[in-house]
Amino acid sequence: MAEAGSSGTKRPFSQVDQDEEQEGVSMLDVLEEDEELEEAASAVLGGSDDQHCTYIQGYLSRQALYACGTCTPEVMDPAGICLACSYECHEGHELYELYTKRNFKCDCGNSKFPENKCKLDPSKAPVNTDNKYNHNFHGLYCICDRPYPDPDDEIEDEMIQCVVCEDWYHGRHLSCSPPTSVSYQEMICGACMKRCSFLWAYTVHSIETTVVKKEETQGAVDVESVSTSPSGSKALQGAGDTAAQDVGSKTATAVTANSPEVATASHESTDDKEGLNGVKLPAVKKEEGAATDAACEGSSTSGTSGSAADSKTECALQDLQDRGVTVGDHAVFWPQGWRAKLCTCDKCKALYEEKGVTFLQNEGDTVLAYEQRGQTGQPQGSTYEKGMEEFSKINRIQQVEVLHGYNDMKDNLRDYLKTFAEQGKVVTESDIREFFMRMQDRRRQQGAGVQFNCR
Repeated sequence: MAEAGSSGTKRPFSQVDQDEEQEGVSMLDVLEEDEELEEAASAVLGGSDDQHCTYIQGYLSRQALYACGTCTPEVMDPAGICLACSYECHEGHELYELYTKRNFKCDCGNSKFPENKCKLDPSKAPVNTDNKYNHNFHGLYCICDRPYPDPDDEIEDEMIQCVVCEDWYHGRHLSCSPPTSVSYQEMICGACMKRCSFLWAYTVHSIETTVVKKEETQGAVDVESVSTSPSGSKALQGAGDTAAQDVGSKTATAVTANSPEVATASHESTDDKEGLNGVKLPAVKKEEGAATDAACEGSSTSGTSGSAADSKTECALQDLQDRGVTVGDHAVFWPQGWRAKLCTCDKCKALYEEKGVTFLQNEGDTVLAYEQRGQTGQPQGSTYEKGMEEFSKINRIQQVEVLHGYNDMKDNLRDYLKTFAEQGKVVTESDIREFFMRMQDRRRQQGAGVQFNCR
């Protein structure tokens, strides 16, 4: 899985080029790759405590979380555990890595774990009432409600986390293609965009994407550019529109959606969606005239409310809505710093509170900010640097022996994993342990066959 902004894909083993298989790998390559993995781990886990349960710290703004499939199977209520408890209290269990979640308190040892008490902090309340859960806590993701990795899914795809509901989605299930030419920091899924429909006004600041329109004909896919506005779409009107006059009110024509926690939220066809005015809209986005950036100052100047001029001055959202807004039913990708564009007037703050998205006003809530905090203050000297230092201490003959030993292990591991790839099987921890046990047995047999002659 990958967070928005650092997404990537992996090739299946069967697609590795044959020439690449025959190409040797140096110890330098191994250590450099290990350094990259170490940096990624520091980004995800560096901001979390791996020694002490985080329960005593309350609802943390963001932390690495896990779910235990052994202690809380799918038939039981979902629960989440902190990094330290995953090590100390659930070692050897079936754990689901949830990456990071916001405003969560560790559940380990509470009433959701009747058979297991927390070894790090046994005095916990029975329930953490403010925790929010979705199907991720049972190892399921996306609108397809499937595990990751999915042994039955042969399509190579990345997974991207929605910054609002924090569910993970396959790129192909977002009703649009993720941008490839430019980087993005965050993604908001179509269901959350529908529930927080006011965000469509801010798509003038979003990254232009390609919308995938699903046709009824099997296998037919029509790709339309976001920058093109097809005929038949109707934009939200200006200050005279009911929804634009009072963004905080609930009207009969307001776009609503199920809670983002509902993992099976339906992404219907674009022809069946309705805009804020109740008219059907295709998944077409911003008009050509709406590409101007709006200042988001959230002025606190006192004055008489109600006039259109005052509304434009005091509320950046109202200003954007007055220009006309079109809505869709697809995910939206946002660049770094987009949250600073959100209006901070009192009316909009009340709207954020109503929709449960007050965290969008906080740049420190972003995954990027969390990763940066994790990378700050890490101990000096990576595994790469330590490895190169130790490697330089041995003589040339020993260096050659080490490299031969590594290449031998690499070849054997490739052959071992190839059988899993051909059979479509998932490699488990026990399979890897079995491989290294075989390697140890092989070394013992080779050592036993060596005869030493003393003179």
